[in-house]
Amino acid sequence: MSIPLVQVLANSTPQRPAGALRPRTPSAVVVLGAHYGALGVVRSLGRKGISTVVVKCGEHNIAAFSRYASQVFDFPRKENGYEFLTNLATQHNLSGSLLIPTTDDTVALVSRASEDLSRDYVVITPPWNTMKQLCDKRSLYELAGALGIDHPSTMYPAGVEGLENFDLKFPVILKPAHREITNPLTRAKAWQVNNARELMARYKQACEFMPAELVMIQEVIPGGGEAQFSYAALCLNGKILASLTARRTRQFPIDYGRSSTYVETIAADPKLEEAAARLLAAVRMTGLVEVEFKRDTRGSYKLLDVNPRVWTWHALGSRAGVDFPYLLWLLASGNDFCAPKAREGVTWRHFFSDLPAAVAELYRGKLQWKEYFRSLSRADAAAVRAMDDPVPLFFDVPTSFYRFGKRAFLSFTS
Repeated sequence: MSIPLVQVLANSTPQRPAGALRPRTPSAVVVLGAHYGALGVVRSLGRKGISTVVVKCGEHNIAAFSRYASQVFDFPRKENGYEFLTNLATQHNLSGSLLIPTTDDTVALVSRASEDLSRDYVVITPPWNTMKQLCDKRSLYELAGALGIDHPSTMYPAGVEGLENFDLKFPVILKPAHREITNPLTRAKAWQVNNARELMARYKQACEFMPAELVMIQEVIPGGGEAQFSYAALCLNGKILASLTARRTRQFPIDYGRSSTYVETIAADPKLEEAAARLLAAVRMTGLVEVEFKRDTRGSYKLLDVNPRVWTWHALGSRAGVDFPYLLWLLASGNDFCAPKAREGVTWRHFFSDLPAAVAELYRGKLQWKEYFRSLSRADAAAVRAMDDPVPLFFDVPTSFYRFGKRAFLSFTS
């Protein structure tokens, strides 16, 4: 079925990004970030002859080595991000480019300045009043509660004195409300605590890194990566244009994964789809988004997180028939396209992070050798390896070992 975007736009209310209001073919694409998800964007668009520029920010710069990156720039952390982007557009003839933020901090930057940045770029990222509802877990869970979408029981103490009203069962986890600030807690994603003494010590430690109102205490939903599911979609004003459902079978670290390591597409569960679609419609989401759920032992899905940007394993989509970055490009250009249907059983892996995840699960008895070797033979899409773009793989080996060593050190010292 072909989706007439002009008709969709005509039937929409005025509250939407400037790029969606005035669709025009972008002159190029500027990708903010250079991690694995960004690499997937660069390859997807570069293979179709679309000029793609990479702006490096953070420690993951694998996309900068892709043959499909036509230009590479460094994001200067000490400068004003908005000024850097406007200067980039004017000084390097990038005005009219589609701007794709791929990290939490660049999403926040573009979202907060979406109206001003739209003068120089095609901006699909919604304004902050929309994005805050998804990026800040406090707002997200409040919205989910109002919509009747199940989510983990969560406390917001806002100070040590708030722990007096603690009413959750141990173990619990400490989580940041959002991840714009980089610190040991946001890097770890969550800290598990098993008793009251541990909770008090860990809570005080977390408050040293961020304001107390950003530290949440949440119930633990049993299960590892095999119980985690994602609904990934391209939206326009809350309308789903393309989607797929995946099981994030393994992750690293295995308890509270920083990123997925082995993912496969599955048949869509109507309950999960309906909950995700209701959430995205409520905020009138535009652009790419991943909605994360965890299934508890009673079979119900609980909303964990929303990533309103490209996610690490989105390259799986193109192998399954849903090429999300290219569909985003078509949306920005105002082109019609047929709503694709994702194939089931298509897999994605990042080998260097999946190996320690698999070893940990083998050690715990959660994974059998036969099952692991079977998964090795089934990988359809790789996070880095590509015959037509081999160089990033050579840089991925040392950088992966460096990151694992750094995470292990921080875990030991935190």
